[in-house]
Amino acid sequence: MDARRRERRAPRRITADYLQRAAMHYLERYAAPAAQLRRVLARKVVLSCRHHDQEPAALDTMLDEVVARCVASGLVDDRRFTEARAATLRRKGRSSRAVAASLAAKGVSRDLVTEASQGNAEQELAAAMKTARLKRLGPWSRGDRGLSRQKDLAALARAGFPMTIARAVIDGAGEEDIAEP
Repeated sequence: MDARRRERRAPRRITADYLQRAAMHYLERYAAPAAQLRRVLARKVVLSCRHHDQEPAALDTMLDEVVARCVASGLVDDRRFTEARAATLRRKGRSSRAVAASLAAKGVSRDLVTEASQGNAEQELAAAMKTARLKRLGPWSRGDRGLSRQKDLAALARAGFPMTIARAVIDGAGEEDIAEP
């Protein structure tokens, strides 16, 4: 039985219907921008073409049509994806730079990335405090704060926070004092 499980089934030959069903199946499970959907479907095309001795470039127009159909029907909306993903990352304590990098890696356009990653100083401070709390940095550390100050500042800087915000969080007296503006 293990030998049968290890054997992979041959990939199906690519048709427009197959690509459309694959896109629908992917979008049922994941929210994705158009570029991400295109990458997922392109991987399927490459695997199938490699197995069936076809040229993947010949199926590019079919791939573009399927992605365009998903965008036109409203299943794929880059703006909605960008706003939702940026809000999620901010709640997790990610910096504006980290949000922008994550969205750019997903294939979101540069305009939408800059629009979504723009945050005010209060949002950035709240995200830095969340990160510091999760990583037990600064006021939330268990050890001697004086000895680990530089390491804590470096950790927040690597997370993408500006040094002014990192210093405000790490040098803060505690969560109570920071949360009372």
